[in-house]
Amino acid sequence: MSFFRKLKDRLLKSSSKIEEGLEAIVAEGAAPESQPEPNPTPEPTPVPRPAEPTPAPEPRPVPEPVPEPAPEPAPEIVPGPGEEPAPPPQPPEVPAPGPEPAPEPPQEAPFAPDEMPEPAPYEMPDTGPMEIPGEYMAVSDAPLADRPGFLGRLFRRATPGGAALAEPRRVLDDAMLESLEELLIQADMGVDTALRVAANLAEGRMGRKLSVAEIKGLLAAEIARIMEPVARPLPLYPKKPQVVLVVGVNGSGKTTTIGKLASQFRAAGKKVVIAAGDTFRAAAVEQLQVWGDRAGVPVMTAPEGSDPASLAFDAMTRAQAEGADLLMIDTAGRLQNRQDLMEELAKIVRVIRKKDPDAP
Repeated sequence: MSFFRKLKDRLLKSSSKIEEGLEAIVAEGAAPESQPEPNPTPEPTPVPRPAEPTPAPEPRPVPEPVPEPAPEPAPEIVPGPGEEPAPPPQPPEVPAPGPEPAPEPPQEAPFAPDEMPEPAPYEMPDTGPMEIPGEYMAVSDAPLADRPGFLGRLFRRATPGGAALAEPRRVLDDAMLESLEELLIQADMGVDTALRVAANLAEGRMGRKLSVAEIKGLLAAEIARIMEPVARPLPLYPKKPQVVLVVGVNGSGKTTTIGKLASQFRAAGKKVVIAAGDTFRAAAVEQLQVWGDRAGVPVMTAPEGSDPASLAFDAMTRAQAEGADLLMIDTAGRLQNRQDLMEELAKIVRVIRKKDPDAP
């Protein structure tokens, strides 16, 4: 079971710092949810013991029959003088048997014909299509999607008792709101924007219990609403090549964005060239090469530590010679308080404008 629990934790563990921060914030003051108690196992019904056989009653002795007394002979009546003796009793007369009646002749069996008539065919009544009662239809309409899949059953078995763990929730209060603001600011969101997002998220939801998934959905919806007025597609002008110089702080996603845009424009039939101008970080060059191979876009590189302005000039020359529609130049991450890095960025712009005064 420990293997399945580790597998579940690894699959469900978030790789996003914001999500990890949200999980920590919710878990800090999460109210324990009442988990459904598992159904008690019914006790086995006791099997009644077989009844012991009742001993047969002992036979009672049969009483001996009492002999009946013999009948006394009737006294003989002696006739007196001058009286005739009474005649002895005569036995009753038995009637003579009459003639026996003649037996009736046996009835003859009915004559069976040689050919039996064929029975008429039985026609089934046309009652129309048979309708199935609604109660049986309800059973067949039961959705099978409620049945958990393999991973769902696997994770449910990995939990103690086989029951799904309740998602932790936390009441949205001032302390939680302040933690959300700090998390957004640490994720490189502007202070004003972070305060605005947190305030709009708390509107009408103070005192309610929220889970990590609900907070993520609310944050995504609020950020999308803020970005909607400025969300515009990247236009491509008739002049070729169109130069896009990508700048920003460290870790803001410049290299990944270049790779995604190159893939999108390449799929639209445009010819794209990428220049890996981040010569300070070797991983950025390798990352762009992977993106270029996936999108089928050429990537121009330079040795680590070389001048990015020189690479930008060579990329402009190649893009003009090949008639590319779009040239995207990556740069190293920098902040505006680093004067030397800002001067390096200005040099890249001056070199590009030697080839195209209106670029980038």
